[in-house]
Amino acid sequence: MKHALKILGYVLVTVYFIADLVFETVAAPLSRWIERLPVLQPLNDWIRGLRPYPALALFSVPVVILEPVKPVGAFLVTTGHVTEGALTICAGEILKITLIERLFRLTRDRLLQIPAFAVLYRHWIRFHDWVTSSEIWRWTREQIARLKFWCRRVAASARLRPAIRQMRSRD
Repeated sequence: MKHALKILGYVLVTVYFIADLVFETVAAPLSRWIERLPVLQPLNDWIRGLRPYPALALFSVPVVILEPVKPVGAFLVTTGHVTEGALTICAGEILKITLIERLFRLTRDRLLQIPAFAVLYRHWIRFHDWVTSSEIWRWTREQIARLKFWCRRVAASARLRPAIRQMRSRD
């Protein structure tokens, strides 16, 4: 039983890690770009001014609208349209994560005034802390950092090769 729970823990950490990686590489920059759009400032101000329960209703809209994208993508995959299905799922998830993150930033203080939301949020924070403190999380982060460093070295080396060849040809 202990072994099964450990495997379940690793599966949860893996799923969470993949979602975090997608967020970090795509959704966070997209969210920051959306935040800087001057045309959306009046809308952002309006959202910040919402009371707690209307903020919660608005916060749930991306989930309600974009969650059905997964079954549509899965249907496309099962009917042989693998690329289209995978792209549908990925685009829907990235858009959903981006919108939820953006709305949460704008309404966090209001949402935490709702007792049930505050309790769930505290549980979420505990889960997040558990995942990010796990051995597999730290190991995976270390491996990704090494891979990024290696890629930067390879890219820098590739940029230097023509210059080195040119210098050698002058000699």
